[in-house]
Amino acid sequence: MSGRSLHPVPGVRAEGGDPSQTGLFLRGPQHRVPPPEERGHPGPRADRGGLLITGVAIALGECYRVRFLGVRSRAFIRNLYVSSLYKELGSFLFGCFIGQSLTNMAKLSIGRLRPHFLSACKVTYASLNCTPGTYVPQVNCRETDQRILDEARKSFFSGHASFAMYTMLYLAFYLQARFSWRGARLLRPLLQFLLVLLAMYTGLSRISDYQHHPTDVLTGFLQGALTAYWVAFYISSMFKSPRPDLLTTSLSLESPLSSQQTVC
Repeated sequence: MSGRSLHPVPGVRAEGGDPSQTGLFLRGPQHRVPPPEERGHPGPRADRGGLLITGVAIALGECYRVRFLGVRSRAFIRNLYVSSLYKELGSFLFGCFIGQSLTNMAKLSIGRLRPHFLSACKVTYASLNCTPGTYVPQVNCRETDQRILDEARKSFFSGHASFAMYTMLYLAFYLQARFSWRGARLLRPLLQFLLVLLAMYTGLSRISDYQHHPTDVLTGFLQGALTAYWVAFYISSMFKSPRPDLLTTSLSLESPLSSQQTVC
């Protein structure tokens, strides 16, 4: 069988962006699935869509608070618009960086094979001449494009699932802190439910596209949710109590999690 030989190596080999190379457990003929591009069901662009939706929502919300609610700030940036955007958008983008860093580290260090690996490798189940349940330490691929082979070794964990869950859950937390007028009693939880539902759909579509195993998506959901909670409650200021000297007397920005006014 001609082509590039993929040898398993012990430990981690992630230098230069190359994923760790491992062998293959054969589960039967069903292990060979159609390549994702043949299924006609591209996964949602969670990286761009989630970043755009949450970023625009935070920007509009903070500008509204500065313009109409008279928030104050003692940050080193005197412009209230810039100060508000710096704190809230900066916290959100910091979480994006942390989440993507963890995802890339896991993909490169673990090197788990995607469900469509045999299709990407351009080999058949019969050509491996192995019985189901056996471990194949070395696969000779007919595919010569190293980029395709590297991507087929980056299954764990799902970056789409983790990023979608982080962006949508973070926006749900933002709505909880800022969208507190009385008329939002039912509208707010409805929007939050739809955001989380969109994140879950994004992750589940990665399974139906044969891009990830279920455990990859589940781990991505967990990582994204934990990152969103950490950034929202421990880094961002949206749930923190304001200083007494920054309270305004014109309008109350009461948060559902605090009896005091929320300021940037």
